[in-house]
Amino acid sequence: MGVGVAQSGLARKEQVSGWLFVMPALVLLGVFMIYPILWSLWMSFQVGRGMAFSFGGFANIMRLTQDPVFLRALTNTLTFLAIQVPIMLVLALLFASALNDSKLWGRSWFRTAIFLPCVTSLVAYSVVFRSMFAQDGIMNQMLMGLSIIEAPIPWLADPFWAKVVIISAITWRWTGYNMIFYLAAMQNIDRSIYEAAKIDGVPAWARFWYITIPMLKPVILFTTVISTIGTLQLFDEVNLITQGGPSDSTLTLSLYIYNLSFRFMPSFGYAATVSYVIVVLVGILTFIQFLAARDRRA
Repeated sequence: MGVGVAQSGLARKEQVSGWLFVMPALVLLGVFMIYPILWSLWMSFQVGRGMAFSFGGFANIMRLTQDPVFLRALTNTLTFLAIQVPIMLVLALLFASALNDSKLWGRSWFRTAIFLPCVTSLVAYSVVFRSMFAQDGIMNQMLMGLSIIEAPIPWLADPFWAKVVIISAITWRWTGYNMIFYLAAMQNIDRSIYEAAKIDGVPAWARFWYITIPMLKPVILFTTVISTIGTLQLFDEVNLITQGGPSDSTLTLSLYIYNLSFRFMPSFGYAATVSYVIVVLVGILTFIQFLAARDRRA
C-alpha cells in the first residue's frame, strides 16, 4: 500500500511539473491569441468613432449590407479567389509533374528558380512589380518593342488591368510554394504503378489524370485550403502595388479593415465586424472543400 501511495504521489508531482512547463506557453497563447479573438468579437458589436464607442447590437451587421465599399471589397476578394487560386494550383501541379521527371536536365536548378520567389522580400518584389507595370515600365516597353501593342497599357490606372497585375504578382510569388508540396508527394508515389500503366499502354495524360491526381488528393485539399485562407486575407500586395485603386477596383477585405482602423476616422467596431466576415468565409469555404474532397463510397 505504501508503494501505491508513493507511485500516486510521484504521478501527481510529474503532472504538476508538466503543467509548470507548459504554463508559460499557455499564458502567452491566451494573452496574444485567445484574448484578442474574444476582444475583437466584443468589439464587433460596438459602434462609434475612435475610442468613443458603445454597444450597438447588430448595427454593424446591418451596416455591412448598406456599405458599397464593403460590397466592392468583398466582390474583389472573391474574384481574386475564384481566378488566382485555380490558376496557381494548376501551374504548381504542372511544374511539379514536369520537374518530377528524373530525365529532365537541370531539374534542381528549375526547382530552385520556381521556388525562389516565395522566399524573396514581399516589399521588394511588390515595388519591382509596381515599377515593371508602370506606364513607362519595362512591360509596356517590351510589348511595344515586340509590336504586340501600339500604345502603353495603363496597368495600374485601369480597373481590369490592375486586377491582372495583382493576380500575376500573387501567382508569381506563391506557385513555387505549392509546387514543393506536390513535388514531395509525387516522389512518394510508388514508381511501379506508373510502370504497370506504361506496360498497359496508358498515355501520359491519362497517367497524370487517373493516377497522379487521385494520389495527390490530400495534398491538393491542403494547398487549396491554405491558398483560400491566404487569398481571403490578401493585403500586402494590394497595399504596396495599387493601394486598392483605381477607384477601389482592387480593394480587398483586409485592406478595407486596415483603412477603417488606421487610414480613415477609426471605426474599430465596424472593422472587427468586417474581419469576422473573413472568418465566416474561411469556415464556409473550407467546409465546402472538405465536403467536396471526401471519399464517396457507394
